[in-house]
Amino acid sequence: MTRAPIALTSGDPSGVGPEIALAARARLGAEPPFFLIADPRHLPPGAGVQPISDPAEAAGVPAHLLPLLPHPFAATARPGDPDPANAQGVVAVIARAVALVQAGKASALTTNPINKKALKDGAGFAYPGHTEFLAALAGDVPVVMMLACDALRVVPATIHIALAEVPRQLTAGLLETTIRITWAGLIRDFGIAKPRLAVAGLNPHAGEGGAMGGEELAMIAPLLARLRTEGMQLAGPLSADTMFHPAARARYDAAICMYHDQALIPIKTLDFAGGVNVTLGLPFVRTSPDHGTAYDIAGKGIADPSSLVAALRMAWQMARARG
Repeated sequence: MTRAPIALTSGDPSGVGPEIALAARARLGAEPPFFLIADPRHLPPGAGVQPISDPAEAAGVPAHLLPLLPHPFAATARPGDPDPANAQGVVAVIARAVALVQAGKASALTTNPINKKALKDGAGFAYPGHTEFLAALAGDVPVVMMLACDALRVVPATIHIALAEVPRQLTAGLLETTIRITWAGLIRDFGIAKPRLAVAGLNPHAGEGGAMGGEELAMIAPLLARLRTEGMQLAGPLSADTMFHPAARARYDAAICMYHDQALIPIKTLDFAGGVNVTLGLPFVRTSPDHGTAYDIAGKGIADPSSLVAALRMAWQMARARG
């Protein structure tokens, strides 16, 4: 059957989103099929685009042109200099893309980078980032953030909080929710019938029997033991410093980490340009390049589209896995 194309949001038009969208189309051609939702004024001069009025038209656009679903913004965009007047347009494009996916007019959502401060300043954006906004649009469903590349998938249980706050916010309930959403996501979105999860400890050497911290003995190990009785394949709590070498990675499908850097340092070391941000738990597929707006290089034509290319390919694969 013919599958609907992927909806790609513009992201912050003063960032690299518009130019990497064009570069991704040039690299990918028509497979996987996707269309960009953006203001035509925000694309580089002479950009090879073909406007469409409906996502279904994207399939008929020649491979050397980028299908563009026009969405007017309040102002033109200056590369590297976000305009508060455009903040509401950025938010509206995300909401429009979600509506298209929910209506079946797009098979998945891929989002270009946004700047949370710019959105807060210009549109009163009340969410910490894309993930929380998408969860709200989907009906306040519980979600987790996965970072994925060919060599590794990682999920941090706590994300953008101070390191000192991690022990207080890392509860058994939060960790259980993270594990369950990841487990279900690997089955539904990645086609892994019996996922294997490796769960890191919080402390050095996973606490070393309580000598370096008690969270592993008091909370993490008992939770894993209980979940194993349900048939989950869970290794841990493991010492994080020995979880990410090649032989260790071969023993699991995803690693559950306790905090942001514990998860992101290994994946960005393994594949800095090709990592993909995936939101698990949503009723639709969402991926994103694993980098920011890159204001410092926006408009210079040197932005690397590799992460966006990987995000589009992964979104297509996940949509196929969902059937």
